[in-house]
Amino acid sequence: MPLLPAIELETSPNPDSTVIWLHGLGADGNDFAPIVPELQLPADMSVRFIFPHAPAIPVTVNGGFVMPAWYDILEMDIDRKVDMAGLMASARAIKAFVNREIDRGIDSKRIVIAGFSQGGAVAYQLVLSYDKPLAGLLAMSTYFATADVIEYSETNKTIPLRVQHGEHDPVVPENLGRKATTQLIKQGYSVSYQNYPMEHSVCPEQIRDISEWLQTILH
Repeated sequence: MPLLPAIELETSPNPDSTVIWLHGLGADGNDFAPIVPELQLPADMSVRFIFPHAPAIPVTVNGGFVMPAWYDILEMDIDRKVDMAGLMASARAIKAFVNREIDRGIDSKRIVIAGFSQGGAVAYQLVLSYDKPLAGLLAMSTYFATADVIEYSETNKTIPLRVQHGEHDPVVPENLGRKATTQLIKQGYSVSYQNYPMEHSVCPEQIRDISEWLQTILH
């Protein structure tokens, strides 16, 4: 399968770790690329950031308007009826990026998957079913869309899982972030949950927390 188009940024030459970061509905890889310098990672951390662009597809809740999306959104209650085929196809597309990083010499244990909103739902599916050990999962303002159908991999049962959500999110209500956390804890995962006084976005305090988390798991 050919890789999706993506933006790649390296904090310094010869990276020894990778963060694959998935945007939300209607955005593209440019949405989060500016966050790299804001993370202010130490000079001795050499990280490759990859920001894939989702394909443009018709989105049902937007009247069939074509926009970048990891899968179709069928109803306003986003967690009730999920386009499983589309989501699984996107998870496979991101898995191809992970496998390519391994082929480039990055240890799978130094690959982080991050996802915002729709991208987070894809990240959950990919990481929790992946058959090689990964470095961590960052799930931002998202929900666990495939909780009822996922085939968990024991390989990533102990990796760091960080869930972050806005307290005033009108798009993906915070209770869905908390629900995902509860579901994962019941499955035996260790999850750290953080919320922020914001809507469906990312805030400076959160960026500092992400930087600290990446330094902890990749340094």
